[in-house]
Amino acid sequence: QMQLVESGGGLVQPGGSLRLSCAASRNILNFYTMDWYRQVPGKQRVLVAGIRPGGNTNYADSVKGRFTISRDTTKNTVYLHMNNLNVEDTAAYYCHAKPFGPGDYWGQGTQVTVSA
Repeated sequence: QMQLVESGGGLVQPGGSLRLSCAASRNILNFYTMDWYRQVPGKQRVLVAGIRPGGNTNYADSVKGRFTISRDTTKNTVYLHMNNLNVEDTAAYYCHAKPFGPGDYWGQGTQVTVSA
């Protein structure tokens, strides 16, 4: 059973930065699409950024120019670099792994709170 473990969340002031990490328990980054989602209470989980096995990336309009997704295949780890954070970025952030076939995996989530 594969596991995804997120880390790096916390409390940050508006305009600040954080880096989230998602460590996979298996060597999957060259085979799975890896995404970051976020969710606020009472709302659906929404896609923030994704990176394909070939390295192509995509971002939600709300984070373009501020967030960057990257990966280190030697560490089986995906990162979400978040800059110029604002209060609307406050959410639980989840790592997601999707193979070409059926099924997917989720991490347990890490909380990001942006507040003065």
